Amino acid sequence: MTTGGRHRAREIVLQALYALEMSGESKSDSLSDFSSEDKLSDETLRFALELYHLVRENGPAADKEIVKLSEHWRIERIAMVDRLIIRMALVELEKCPDVPVRVVLNEAIELAKSFSTGDSSSFVNGILDKFVRNRSAGVA
Repeated sequence: MTTGGRHRAREIVLQALYALEMSGESKSDSLSDFSSEDKLSDETLRFALELYHLVRENGPAADKEIVKLSEHWRIERIAMVDRLIIRMALVELEKCPDVPVRVVLNEAIELAKSFSTGDSSSFVNGILDKFVRNRSAGVA
């Protein structure tokens, strides 16, 4: 799969998760609403589906980690898009060991640049960098 394919998959997953959060429903087909608009390869669609379901299953645990990592920030104060990007990246870092850490971090930063505010990429980078440093130092 091309890098662009996985990037597009992450964009679609972010959009689907955002729609899910905004609707307040547990609708599981929001990903198909977004992916049907694109001509995705089977491999890209598989990656998007896997990531979407992993984030849905592991979102609460990722949110607990965000709370620990974001000192002086209540999770409700973190912009929803930023929170979803961080949640996606944390899940990908934990559950997709085949994806290099640097790729996950870069993708999250690019998503923040594309879908959030000017300061968001720095915030997302700071939280994820702290997670990676803690994990490599064995800090729980």
